[in-house]
Amino acid sequence: MISQLKAGAVLSFIALVLNSVVSLLYTPVMLQTLGQAEYGLFVLATSTIGYIGILNFGLGNAVIRYIAKYKVMNDDDGESRLYGMFTIMYAILGLLAFLVGMVITFSADSLFGSSLSPAELNKIQTLMFITVLNLTLSIGLGVFSFIILAHEKFIFQKFIVILGAVSSPLISWPFLLNGYDSVAIITITTIVNMAVIACNIYFCLKVIKIKISFQRMEIPLIKEVLFFSSFLFINLIVEKIYWSTDQIILGVFTGTVAVSIYALGASFSGYFAGFSQAICNVFLARVSGMVARNAPDGELSNLFIKIGRIQFIVLSFALSGFVVFGYEFIDLWIGKEYEESYMIAILIAVPLIISLMQEMGNIILQAKNIQKFKTFVYLGVAIFNVVLSLLLVGRWGALGCAVATAVAFFVNLLIMNIYYWRKIHLDVPKFWLEILKMSFPFLTTLTLGLYINDMLPNGSWSLFFLKISVFAGLFMVLMWFTAMNRYEKSLILSFLNRLKPVQQVGAQSHKH
Repeated sequence: MISQLKAGAVLSFIALVLNSVVSLLYTPVMLQTLGQAEYGLFVLATSTIGYIGILNFGLGNAVIRYIAKYKVMNDDDGESRLYGMFTIMYAILGLLAFLVGMVITFSADSLFGSSLSPAELNKIQTLMFITVLNLTLSIGLGVFSFIILAHEKFIFQKFIVILGAVSSPLISWPFLLNGYDSVAIITITTIVNMAVIACNIYFCLKVIKIKISFQRMEIPLIKEVLFFSSFLFINLIVEKIYWSTDQIILGVFTGTVAVSIYALGASFSGYFAGFSQAICNVFLARVSGMVARNAPDGELSNLFIKIGRIQFIVLSFALSGFVVFGYEFIDLWIGKEYEESYMIAILIAVPLIISLMQEMGNIILQAKNIQKFKTFVYLGVAIFNVVLSLLLVGRWGALGCAVATAVAFFVNLLIMNIYYWRKIHLDVPKFWLEILKMSFPFLTTLTLGLYINDMLPNGSWSLFFLKISVFAGLFMVLMWFTAMNRYEKSLILSFLNRLKPVQQVGAQSHKH
């Protein structure tokens, strides 16, 4: 069990790094071979049909929770019936996803007829149809991946996720270089996904050897599961509104080029969020234990501040580095035609990063099982985001949608900070005071970096990486001597000490 957990955690981090690296390498190839317009068409199709992904209803957590419950009770018959119940529920949701997806696909003319050419409309319908098939299979047969998690087979689950994520771009790469279009790319993605699903089914039936029974479906249990998943379903809707609606609005009112520019800018936020959540997820079990033993509010508040400081060190470095070098990076990475993506990325990243620094507050809400207020606040703010985007898209295009998202994030931050402070009794004023104390290295390196980068020439990767290295060194020196406390320094020293045995082994092997 412990080895599965540790290996799963390590593989999660590896998956995060690999996905980021593959995305950074693969995106320029897609943009250069497909072009702005077709890449935007690809993003628009997947974003539009991506909405049906919420029809999995957030059942995954319910699968894990209830299977674990029946395993503890040693109720093999009940467990088999549970597999049958979830298999039927997922199959129904998959069928519903297919029907809704087909309606959306055949409505493409009505949705995008004013901004897309006839040829683009034909292609987007093809892309949408293949995406519908992909999502239908993912939802309809999605129960098996969660059964694997419920049986705590983390190594296989993470390995297959990594394999699927890396295989699709690696297989697509030569097809792109040989002139194939977005239809071929999305077809390859679907085939890879089908292979992953087949592996999950095989593992469940032949390795875990689950037995599925469709007898005696319990209606009260079905109702209980649906109620448990309802708030997760709302969260899925909110996530889709936040991260997909702007692309659809741009597709309806401006066209595919604006979609590609916006999607590229927004993608940088995903990198920030991934690494931040990887830090916070490590502490979920600890927070749950603290809540279970009724830890005092002050103890939770101290943890909220402690992890917030660590998040600030990581995220302020990422943000200041992107503000200083992001424009040059995008220019070197994919070209000057995407320079507007830099401003879009900053507009979205600044409020998002502030929110990510307080991600521990969300973890505490999960542990206390009091997410209802947050869920409805997020839903309300997400709807506000859509309305504001519709008002600004005509004047400022992609930049207007980014402004709307930024404003919505800040409104959400204000409301949740008040809630954390007044209702959860987290010491939010002290949190911000601690962050203010740590701001000197962030502001200093940001200011010096902007000044020096403006004085030096751009245009080569070697000089770019040299400047980043100097910037990173300056940031860490200032952070170490002016902002970090003993606990934060001990984390870094502990990490470095763990590397020493590896280095010593390497040195000895070279001697031999």
